[in-house]
Amino acid sequence: MGVLSPVRIVGTGLIGTSVGLALRARGVRVTLADPSPTACALARDLGAGELATDADPEPAVVVAAAPPDVVGSVVAAELAAHPTAVVTDVASVKAAILAELVAGGADVSRYVGSHPMAGRERSGAISGRPDLFEGRPWVVVPHEDSAVNAVETVTALALATGGAPVRMPAEEHDAAVAAVSHVPQVAASLVAARLRDLPTEAVGLSGQGVRDVTRIAASDPALWTQILVGNAGAVSSVLRDVLVALGDVVEALDVLRDDPDADAPGARSTLAAMLADGNAGHARIPGKHGAAPSLFTTVTVLIPDTPGMLGRVFADVGAEGVNIEDVRIEHALGRPVGVAHLLVAPADADPLRAGLLARGWNVTE
Repeated sequence: MGVLSPVRIVGTGLIGTSVGLALRARGVRVTLADPSPTACALARDLGAGELATDADPEPAVVVAAAPPDVVGSVVAAELAAHPTAVVTDVASVKAAILAELVAGGADVSRYVGSHPMAGRERSGAISGRPDLFEGRPWVVVPHEDSAVNAVETVTALALATGGAPVRMPAEEHDAAVAAVSHVPQVAASLVAARLRDLPTEAVGLSGQGVRDVTRIAASDPALWTQILVGNAGAVSSVLRDVLVALGDVVEALDVLRDDPDADAPGARSTLAAMLADGNAGHARIPGKHGAAPSLFTTVTVLIPDTPGMLGRVFADVGAEGVNIEDVRIEHALGRPVGVAHLLVAPADADPLRAGLLARGWNVTE
């Protein structure tokens, strides 16, 4: 780890603190800086590193984990202040930052942008986790003037946090995250906004579907406004495609609303094609550990809402020799029970249902 030590982190929010926690867990010396002394002290107290001082040795690597609207100026300042250090940032938009640095005359040979594809709905140092990047893609974004050792150093940084480095040019990165991250945020927020004025009784009918679709709608509005502004062109391009498809769906539904018994095969085929295209896109999302997607079968178990019951069902599944690939939990409306949807390999589903029934669990089809 000598090539990485010490590491200076500027910005002690969720990502900066998590980077520090991950590196400290691997024995890397980390120093922390942030415009907010309170945020910086909290990250230190959580174990993410030491407070930076003027007496610190020159860093080998600087990680700029500042908000998107100021990260370019932070990178430029760190390049100037530390003339031997490799500097990276972890913002979710890359082309605009590089353009800003080039326009300002910065030494971009020592700058390599990066973007860990990990996060949480909650922000701030208190939400930091040392395992946040484990097994997650960490995009390393070289450019034509990047020094080879700078690219290698940022790649080593990603590996040291547990991330899986992926190299991608800035424009390609921005187009990709528009589709897989930024537009989903917009979609989740738009769907969740429809719930704001619904009667309480209607919202109470929410099931796992709406919870899944709107989960990320709880994200920080200020941060996401900056992200969307920074990647406006790429996000707009994807949303225009969505808008066209959505218009086709609305038109088909209007036809069927006015005369549901009409001979309107075009309307029905539009809806069917939309759903089939969704199936095809969903099937391309990488599965466990980045492997090819796998199809799992759901075993649904009713669990009393009392302490220790979830642990018991997990223990019983283990005793049946079955691995839970994923789990989703929802609460039954007006009842003191939860509904656990256990995703398992198809071959394990029927034996697990039988085993849990024999152990006294209420298993539904």
